[in-house]
Amino acid sequence: MTDGRELAPIPFNRPCLVGRELEHVADSFRRMQISGDGYFTKRCQEQLSSFLGGASVLMTSSCTHALEMTALLLDLGPGDEVILPAFTFVSTANAYALRGATPIFCDSRPDTLNLDERLLPDLVSERTRAIVPVHYAGVACAMDEICELADESGISVIEDNAHGLLGHYRGRPLGTLGRLATLSFHETKNFTSGEGGAVVLNDPSLIDRAEILREKGTDRSRFFRGEVDKYTWVDVGSSYLASDLLAALLLGQLEAAEKVQARREWIWSSYRTALADWAPDHGVTLPFVPEDCQTSHHLFHLLLPDVASRDRFIAHLSSRGIQSVFHYVPLNSSPMGERFGARAGDCPVAEDVAARLARLPLFYDLDEFDLERIAGAVCSFRP
Repeated sequence: MTDGRELAPIPFNRPCLVGRELEHVADSFRRMQISGDGYFTKRCQEQLSSFLGGASVLMTSSCTHALEMTALLLDLGPGDEVILPAFTFVSTANAYALRGATPIFCDSRPDTLNLDERLLPDLVSERTRAIVPVHYAGVACAMDEICELADESGISVIEDNAHGLLGHYRGRPLGTLGRLATLSFHETKNFTSGEGGAVVLNDPSLIDRAEILREKGTDRSRFFRGEVDKYTWVDVGSSYLASDLLAALLLGQLEAAEKVQARREWIWSSYRTALADWAPDHGVTLPFVPEDCQTSHHLFHLLLPDVASRDRFIAHLSSRGIQSVFHYVPLNSSPMGERFGARAGDCPVAEDVAARLARLPLFYDLDEFDLERIAGAVCSFRP
């Protein structure tokens, strides 16, 4: 059924205006400050802090830069090890490799696809300085178990919460469970400024230094607050500030958070309902959300029976004007992973699911017509 509408291509993702984004951008120009740490940056930080129960938040130019800040804040370097999932984006590893630390790759759970916390005791060594759980698809890792092990071993926990803003674990917001956390506002995320991120500082002792690292290693923030009469170079650092112009765009999205999340939940739930019978009949696995988790509804993925059927599935949807995409190549099997001593086969679950996973379109502007078309195309596929 086409409802008389032209069947335009449906992309995997499309950035959408959901509120006062353009009004705020114009206001940013009127204020004559579009560089970092201006009025809209502070408004975004306040809004994010309110989402995260009052945690201290600093906007950055990307989640990658936020992760790099965590490496600097913990003084990670050569000889240190950082445990992270093999099934994640390269930024999760690069942030620590750039400082000379060694990434140690952990395999995935077969249900949530998150880092498998049951494997951590065998990966922790006397050189382990941090564990970086990634809340895949906005579904929480087993944070109580991870944090308990970390506390016993004197290890810091850094949540890579690129997918999980407004998700919860046992009633607690994702991003508030580790010593540090990072957020992403890339074009593909629930709330976007095109590029952008934030570092969440749940350990108050790190706040002052984080301001310095973010300002190229200077005490410039203290100067603008009138706490010093001039600013100077006092630590290492880099230019991690987010543009205030982009923060203005992001604020319009964050102000509409309730509306955005309700829409994404409706899309996610519509997929699950529409595919509930087709999936088990064809050996396809739908996303799993544990009872103690509230997902952020960041993405909706399918696990096809094997790599051949996954590739045919993506081609099948493409032939009907619908873009479906796979996701990460496990880092342990990458050329860089091999340079750190990892090998293909080290993380069999991650490698298996990576070969079988396909993601469906999920963005704010999808409507009922689009969803019926996508669901119909999916259900017409035979693995």
